[in-house]
Parts: sequence; structure tokens; C-alpha cells
Amino acid sequence: MTIEYTPRGVCSRKMIIEVEDGVVKSLKVIGGCDGNLKGISRLVEGMRAEDVIESLEGIRCGFKNTSCPAQLAEALKKHINS
Repeated sequence: MTIEYTPRGVCSRKMIIEVEDGVVKSLKVIGGCDGNLKGISRLVEGMRAEDVIESLEGIRCGFKNTSCPAQLAEALKKHINS
């Protein structure tokens, strides 16, 4: 399944997530902090979506109430639980 998600409250503009059998196969993030998001993308590849959610939800970026990692968790929660 391909998930296309528009994050809210962060610098990134779009997330494209490939999930197969509950496992994140790939993540591409458009916009945001390029190096950090490439690193996060590599780290989550091969992880169970539930583990990604558990690890990343609630992370904040500076004074923002959310972050790109937290928005990734939201995208996965929204689409996996539907």
C-alpha cells in the first residue's frame, strides 16, 4: 500500500510511505531537513509500522507541538488503523 500524507505543522510538505504486510518498505519525504529525513527514512525501512509509531509519536521539533517523525507516526496510525 502506498500512503501519501500531507504533514501539518512542520517544514516537510509531503510523505510517501510504502507499507507491505505491516512493514515499512520505503519512505520519501519532500521538503523539511533533508539529511535528517533521509536518515529517518533509512532507519524506518524494514521496521514494523507499529514499532515506528511507538518510537516516533509525541516527538516535538523545537517549540512546535509536533515534528516530522511524529507526523510520520500520525500518517501510519491513520492509514493502518483504517
